[in-house]
Amino acid sequence: MTVVLAPPRLTDQARQDWDLLQRPTRRPPAFDPDLAGLLPEPAQRWLLHAIEPGTPLLRAVVLSMRGTIKLGEWHRFHANQALLPLEGYVWAGTASLGLTSVRGLDRYRAGAGETRWRMYGAFPMVTGGGPDVTRSAAGRLACELVLAPAAALDPRVRWKALDERHAVAAMPIGGEDHEVTLAVAPDGRLDSVTTTRWGAPGGTAYHEHTFGLECVEEGTFDGFTIPARVRGGWWPGTDRRRDGETIHFALDDALFR
Repeated sequence: MTVVLAPPRLTDQARQDWDLLQRPTRRPPAFDPDLAGLLPEPAQRWLLHAIEPGTPLLRAVVLSMRGTIKLGEWHRFHANQALLPLEGYVWAGTASLGLTSVRGLDRYRAGAGETRWRMYGAFPMVTGGGPDVTRSAAGRLACELVLAPAAALDPRVRWKALDERHAVAAMPIGGEDHEVTLAVAPDGRLDSVTTTRWGAPGGTAYHEHTFGLECVEEGTFDGFTIPARVRGGWWPGTDRRRDGETIHFALDDALFR
């Protein structure tokens, strides 16, 4: 299986995390639709739509994406991400600010989160860590379960139905349970993912806020159908949604491992 090299200029810790998070799944079973039978009906409908029968249940994924990101103003970016749901992620991107480029890094693994942006890859713009950043990063990781659907069958994920369109996945990350609500269309398409996430949108004090991903378009990669064009941000479904949006991205590729 092809090894996806870590993006350049990662910190030593981020490079170590990248290598650990994209290790191939050991002896993955093939997806049998009967495996979804224990999930509540909306989650079953999503999973049967998201995974083709017979697809190896690979847990890790490496994503490449492009779009716009809000760094004060909206700027174009491209990025790569190693993701292993419930365990962690490393996201490394480059954004264009006029004639200037800035490199960003977000990561979470083993109970530690970090974010950092550097101009020309050298001059610090934003650097953050500690309990608040870690707790916020864990909330993001919970939402990204849907980018690697095999993780929905992990026995650590506890499911319950809210109604015919919504199911809740509760999962332990960083010593805390995170609940994520999936909105599922009648045909199984994923419409949105929302959670209560710790954060400081708009420079406010850290607090719990509603956070979510709106799934605008799907794509199929290696037998998995996942959100491929996404809007993400704070306060979805409210009149503050436009102010709270932080990222719009489209996937160029997803390599499951």
